Amino acid sequence: MATIELKQVEKRFGEAYAVKPLDLTIPDGEFIVLLGPSGCGKTTTLRMISGLETVTAGQILLNDKNVTWLHPSARDIAFVFQFYALYPHLSVRNNIAFPLQAQGEKKDVIDERIKQVVELLRIEHLLGSRPGSLSGGDKQRVALARALVRRPQAFLMDEPLGALDADLRETMRAEIRQLQLRLNATTVYVTHDQIEAMAMGDRIVVMSAAVVQQAGTPTEVYYNPANLFVAKFIGSPGMNLVQGAFADGAVRLPGDNQYLMPDGWKNSIARNENLIVGFRPESAHVNAEGALRGNVYASDMHGSYNMLHVNMQGDHVVHLRAERGTHYPIGANIRFDIDPEMVRFFNPQNEMALRKN
Repeated sequence: MATIELKQVEKRFGEAYAVKPLDLTIPDGEFIVLLGPSGCGKTTTLRMISGLETVTAGQILLNDKNVTWLHPSARDIAFVFQFYALYPHLSVRNNIAFPLQAQGEKKDVIDERIKQVVELLRIEHLLGSRPGSLSGGDKQRVALARALVRRPQAFLMDEPLGALDADLRETMRAEIRQLQLRLNATTVYVTHDQIEAMAMGDRIVVMSAAVVQQAGTPTEVYYNPANLFVAKFIGSPGMNLVQGAFADGAVRLPGDNQYLMPDGWKNSIARNENLIVGFRPESAHVNAEGALRGNVYASDMHGSYNMLHVNMQGDHVVHLRAERGTHYPIGANIRFDIDPEMVRFFNPQNEMALRKN
């Protein structure tokens, strides 16, 4: 497999940036996810790696070889698309064989490669079928088999599960991840689904407005977001973000609430400094002695827990997880605490996370 390096790679259309100068190294065998909303530059980045999109500036290296201006066919990279791109008039076997036939491989080599990949993906029984008769999941397995049969140096996947229903997406997530681990395959995976990214990626590159906002493990981007965008985008729902001001060892919050500043943070924040307090729904604990209070705006049952939407004041609604079986009527006044190890603080001017000194 391969190490992929992007050095100051950018893409412009006229004066508009699709991807601003980007530095990124993807080590051999890593499963990296490019995550962000539509138009953030993630698919353009993937297409530049593949050669389907030319770069405006910068270099792309594959195992230290400069492939920036090589044709896609010369990069030895396999691309898996969202909509399968199977040939409807060909059988599954011939769809899988097509890239090898195009390379002029001998029939015995093609037969052996097909045998290996269909056994790996458990689709031997589909070889005589045509794509039109297959389910969405089977079509995606065939598309994966067609990519695998080439034995490329890296795999690029552009929202390959986007056309599947929710149950099948979950199954295919596990299958793709298991396949990648078995092959130790360098994989770049594009999605707008943060749950998919958290479930699959060794590392997540969060993009917005043509810029990388943060690159890190799922744990890092979830618990230590670099800025407000990452805090809001990662998580379902995203991190609670409440405006406040620090003075006399506590943060003043809406609704005459005060949150005692945890140890380790006081030296990082100036007196009377405005800031934003961030915490995940599971980091808040409803209890009668809690330091913070609000009233229940809405409540959702999620099976193993209840999600409470609590209005602290005006439009400051926060989301809290409560134990299954507990009931809080709409309008009920409740109190809660925030785990001091899980709270985060942000600068409201530049929207960047503050760090402990």
